[in-house]
Amino acid sequence: MNQAVDTIGTGMAGGHGDDPIDLAWESIRSGLRRDCGARTFDNWLKPAQLAGLDDDGTIRIALPSAFMATWVETHYAERLLHAWRVHLPHVRRVLVSTGIETARPALFAVEAPAPVAAEAPADAEPTGGVEGLQLEARYTFESFVVGKTNEVAFNAARTLAEGGAVSFNPLFLHGGTGLGKTHLMHAIGHDYRRRQPKAKIVYMSAEKFMFEFVGALRARDTHGFKQRLRSADVLMIDDVQFIAGKDSTQEEFFHTMNEIISAGKRLVITADRSPQDLEGIESRILSRLSWGLVADVNPADFELRLAIIARKLDAMPQAQVSPEVQLFLAKRIASNVRELEGALNRVVAYAMLSNRPIDIGFVEETLTDVLRAHQRRVTIDEIQRKVSDHYRIRQSEMTSARRAREVARPRQIAMYLAKQLTPRSLPEIGRRFGGRDHTTVIHAVRQIEKLRMADAELDADVRLLLRQLEA
Repeated sequence: MNQAVDTIGTGMAGGHGDDPIDLAWESIRSGLRRDCGARTFDNWLKPAQLAGLDDDGTIRIALPSAFMATWVETHYAERLLHAWRVHLPHVRRVLVSTGIETARPALFAVEAPAPVAAEAPADAEPTGGVEGLQLEARYTFESFVVGKTNEVAFNAARTLAEGGAVSFNPLFLHGGTGLGKTHLMHAIGHDYRRRQPKAKIVYMSAEKFMFEFVGALRARDTHGFKQRLRSADVLMIDDVQFIAGKDSTQEEFFHTMNEIISAGKRLVITADRSPQDLEGIESRILSRLSWGLVADVNPADFELRLAIIARKLDAMPQAQVSPEVQLFLAKRIASNVRELEGALNRVVAYAMLSNRPIDIGFVEETLTDVLRAHQRRVTIDEIQRKVSDHYRIRQSEMTSARRAREVARPRQIAMYLAKQLTPRSLPEIGRRFGGRDHTTVIHAVRQIEKLRMADAELDADVRLLLRQLEA
């Protein structure tokens, strides 16, 4: 049975002034208004209504539209969960949905870490299920927009999810934030679960893996922890770079990997960089990660960003966004897909709230902060890829130990561009080029500066690359 809670919009409803749930909600709303500012609160969070608290510890929050629910989930779901748990520790998750009807399914869910499950009896009937973090219903293969920059990763994920024999295990997906790695992991879980209803799927972040393992050590129940993970048919670990330098966690992670792979079960790992570029991770783990298929998810190119906008607008038939505005957004927001989708949601929602047409001027006014942040956000990965393409060498040569002139000179140019176009320090740049010392970067920068004065062809190449990267 649900605990009845009056709908709360702009303020407290009457009749429940002393109810701890109402008091908590009032305090949370006051804190959000103070932390976020009046404009953000009034436009996005003030319309939020408390729909109920279920017996399983689920807080349900409703907003007037799917656009607003998307924005609140993206920017404030974790904060809302933390705030509720400060006031009511028994709250387990927050569901963000549209409308106030209690029977309406939620669009998004953010769940608190669950305790380690008790080990099932050996003769228990396998029932399958998804453990750990919940899978987002909207993250499927069908909703993933495929382009040149993510095609290999998409096809590999889909092949692994089909359930038949695969020639690779594990699947290692790497790329920057907001490019689609998490989307593909959720899609694998959904698709595999649909094909194998009794399959056990465990999906968690590497940070959660570490916390649960440490908790199991303290509770002297490492056997239960190991059994739960190693009995999975599909084990998915997100952001493995977070266990860097954690020796005991890496030891357990290594043995868990071995058990899963040896048993022929699926293992999917993601990180923000390739195995060769991960620092603080044991070499034997890196070897296992490289053993399967390593697929990068690169930043979306212009065509893919335009296709993503078109796909999003297909689900927003009431939004009138001209081709001119679509081109503007695709060109100006190039860092990651998540920010692009968030910007589009924000523009459409603001237009609905203010009843204004969506033109370039309105977009620039609404996204002032976003567009300013994207004026010059060139990454080292982009530089390495662009230089590699220009000189027709493999991008892996940027981090290799080869010193042949045909790879050493492009590598120096890439270091020079990284120094010119990014705020990264010299040691950071050196690490991204195969762990080189900062003095190597200084030498490369000085060398290219000198060669640009003497070699007109090289100077033309650098100018062209600068224009392409700054476009």
